[in-house]
Amino acid sequence: MSDFRTVLANLRRPRLLMHAARFGLGDYRRDRDLRRLVRCEHSPERTVPNLLDQEEELVATRVRGDAAYSVARHIDVLIALLAEARLLPRQGAV
Repeated sequence: MSDFRTVLANLRRPRLLMHAARFGLGDYRRDRDLRRLVRCEHSPERTVPNLLDQEEELVATRVRGDAAYSVARHIDVLIALLAEARLLPRQGAV
């Protein structure tokens, strides 16, 4: 399994986008918000890769300047990604 924490630490996104995502973490409710973003609830080990894929697609859409880009959806995905990453077991934990 790849280290998703390293991937998240190396994400380079616009400051305002990340600030909004961090601000939204306090209101994140896994049972309510995750089902809007992934088909069904899974363990964080399964949701983080899915959310990373969605986020990469959103970045590509944003960079292209595509009118289909939704900043609100991007923030929602980033909030979920940050929250789910916190639930991942620590690397090397027993």
